Amino acid sequence: MNAIILTIITFTPLIGTLRLLLINGNNEDKIKKSALINSIVTFFLSLHLFFNFDASSFEYQFVQNIPWIESFGINYHVGIDGISILLFLLTTFLTPICILASWSIKERIKEYMIALLFLEVGMLGVFISLDFFLFYVFWEVMLIPMYLLIGVWGGPRRIYAAMKFFIYTMAGSVLMLLAIIGLYYLNGKVTGEYTFDITKLSDLNIPLNIQFWMFLAFFFAFAIKVPMFPFHTWLPDAHVEAPTAGSVILAGVLLKMGTYGFLRFCLPMFPDACHQFVPIVSWLAIIGIIYGALVAMVQDDLKKLVAYSSVSHLGFVMLGMFAFNQQGIEGSLLQMINHGISTGALFLAVGMIYERRHTRLISEFGGITKKMPIFCGLFLVIALSSIGLPGLNGFVGEFLILLGVFKVNILYAVLAATGVILAACYMLWMFQRVMFNKLDNPENENLKDVSKREYAYLIPLIILVFWLGIYPKPFLNVLEPSVNHLIEQMNNKTKSVIKEDNKKEVISVNEDHFPEFPLVN
Repeated sequence: MNAIILTIITFTPLIGTLRLLLINGNNEDKIKKSALINSIVTFFLSLHLFFNFDASSFEYQFVQNIPWIESFGINYHVGIDGISILLFLLTTFLTPICILASWSIKERIKEYMIALLFLEVGMLGVFISLDFFLFYVFWEVMLIPMYLLIGVWGGPRRIYAAMKFFIYTMAGSVLMLLAIIGLYYLNGKVTGEYTFDITKLSDLNIPLNIQFWMFLAFFFAFAIKVPMFPFHTWLPDAHVEAPTAGSVILAGVLLKMGTYGFLRFCLPMFPDACHQFVPIVSWLAIIGIIYGALVAMVQDDLKKLVAYSSVSHLGFVMLGMFAFNQQGIEGSLLQMINHGISTGALFLAVGMIYERRHTRLISEFGGITKKMPIFCGLFLVIALSSIGLPGLNGFVGEFLILLGVFKVNILYAVLAATGVILAACYMLWMFQRVMFNKLDNPENENLKDVSKREYAYLIPLIILVFWLGIYPKPFLNVLEPSVNHLIEQMNNKTKSVIKEDNKKEVISVNEDHFPEFPLVN
């Protein structure tokens, strides 16, 4: 069972899409319930991974490796470790929540639910792939349903937003594909084995001049996906135009594909290049933290505010990752999970308001706590978790990141810490304008408080907010062996000596195997 459990979980949503095809399109209630049941089954199956995961080991677990296209060295190779398991569980957790939040969708419901379930297959596949060809297939599969969710069920500018999302992501994907093919041939020339196996390619020692170009190709693909400043411009448009579930999935999981890619590929495969790019990545992350917060502060649209807050929060993730120490990387991984929970919950809360008023303008609200007191309380917890209040999930990740960064560069840590202050400014100011002040808009007089369905998808997120904030140990225990192994792997492969001219020379495989490229100073 353990040998095929990842495959079963990953493709269970696909079975759900096939079942939806057999249901009459007019039977909307049955379509929604069928999709919801399928996603809940997928989530409960994924809990098997968590409860049976050996948290003391950094090795890949639940591995399945089957020859696929043997003549090209392509296998169906899947497995999971401490770096990917929590992201995998976050995906299965958020999908049923997104389906519950989509009960208000009225047009093409069957197609909508099929797109959501198909998107889940692609996202899960990315986190379990141990073969580059398989990884790239799942990476590209995600684009189609997300493009449709934005382009078909989005807002007035949905076509523009969908096209922008697709073009940006495809541009990065092409560069990544070139780098993957390059790794395939490099490994073949050095070892005589042409393979896309990620575990084997991760062991390849690559000269710095080759690492430089490989890193750049992967960097652009993942930086667009994160998105890092200045590659972020597609994100606000996509968030604003996407339906609520699309925004939750985009913020909760899809953006993590970029940060996961850096951890899974760039750090272990190109450690010397990563060290050289630390100043560039760190400054871009810091600019993203401060810029995202400042732009969020002046937004008049609730969704745009939350979208720019994502740019700021993910800047923390990148900064912690490139500290290259245990605290920074563990904090980065934990903050990926925290961001998915907190920002996903924020988009759900904004969607609840939009369903009632059909507007997201902050100026249209005020004093709604008088009509929606329970919603106000839940929204406050979510907002405080996004700020990073001690005792809630956001604090643990940001604290570890700042601790890790402080150990390597005090200036970076001080500048990043200003993002925490700015987050409190824009989030609390938004909360005050929406929830308090005078109830002077007559259209807010008839607002209804939280419904049973809304309780069903908000309360699980609130529970996780407190759990991760008060007792994150079970999650950190899962991360720690894999993070320590990653750091050790980087240190072992970073074999450089400082010459008198201050240039680094990588001691690696024979460079005669490779074409000449200029070294980076």
